Amino acid sequence: MSKLGKKIIVLPKESSIKLENGNLLVKGPKGSKTVEFNEKLFSSKVNDKNEFQILPNKKTKNISVLWGTYRSLVNNAVVGVTKGHEKNLEMNGVGFRANLKGEDLFLSLGFSHEIKYKVPKGINIKIEKQTKMQITGIDKELVTKTASEIKSIKPVEPYKAKGIKEKNQYVIRKEGKKK
Repeated sequence: MSKLGKKIIVLPKESSIKLENGNLLVKGPKGSKTVEFNEKLFSSKVNDKNEFQILPNKKTKNISVLWGTYRSLVNNAVVGVTKGHEKNLEMNGVGFRANLKGEDLFLSLGFSHEIKYKVPKGINIKIEKQTKMQITGIDKELVTKTASEIKSIKPVEPYKAKGIKEKNQYVIRKEGKKK
């Protein structure tokens, strides 16, 4: 039995879930999101306390593994449409800065040219300072993918910790040359 799958998802008052054509439609104040739902393997129910629960039709090991995964996907969708997901990135280095022009993010990262990153639909990027940015959106997978792509442009190097990293990411530092 899945420990995570057993947990009940508490729906906030402003959000709702509907099952349509094998998809769960989750609506909230920030928008709506659809999650694929296999009705052959699982059944769902919403009780009078506005709590959503996923139950397996059969109890096998493979279905138990999928049970927790489906529950996490639905929970991420509920959190996304009510509160939203966010990632905070920081840039460390001399002359490192970010600018947002329309739907394009321009990064100056010490290369001979500026890097242009096209921001995907459904993602909002807010630049607080020139070296700090906040990535927000409804879809957790898309937010983390966008943050990962931006971090991979200039990964943090271990000697002086220059590069793009998440806000509280710990960087293991190496010692430089000795005489």
